[in-house]
Amino acid sequence: MRHLRRTVKLGRTSQHRDSMLANLVGSLIRHERVRTTVARAKAARPVAEKLVTLGKKGSLHHRRQAIAALHENDLVHKLFAEIAPRFKNRAGGYTRILKLGPRIGDGAPTALLEWVERPAPEPEVPKEEKGKAKAAKEEKPKAPKKK
Repeated sequence: MRHLRRTVKLGRTSQHRDSMLANLVGSLIRHERVRTTVARAKAARPVAEKLVTLGKKGSLHHRRQAIAALHENDLVHKLFAEIAPRFKNRAGGYTRILKLGPRIGDGAPTALLEWVERPAPEPEVPKEEKGKAKAAKEEKPKAPKKK
């Protein structure tokens, strides 16, 4: 029976699994969303949420614990400076898993792992080059025709 056996092994040794999950959470911090398999997303979710909790606490000790888990200082800085403050009023549940369907190559079920509160995308400024080109062409005086 599998009672009290919570760790999903993902077909890897414990060191390989820990490194893979740290890299997956690092990509989530860097890119705000990650496309992966459902099993990996479910395994990475608690790791990501525990790191956000460390970021919300924000002390030097918690920062060092996050560096030990992620192995990259710039990701820890982004976690503590940008991501954790977004969730200051939320008591858990920082990530969501959206199921996407089977992967083309092997049919593995894929999912999108992303933060629940994402920054709003910056609105794109419409390009007016076409209008400027037409206006410049219209302003150009025509030469008189010679007979």
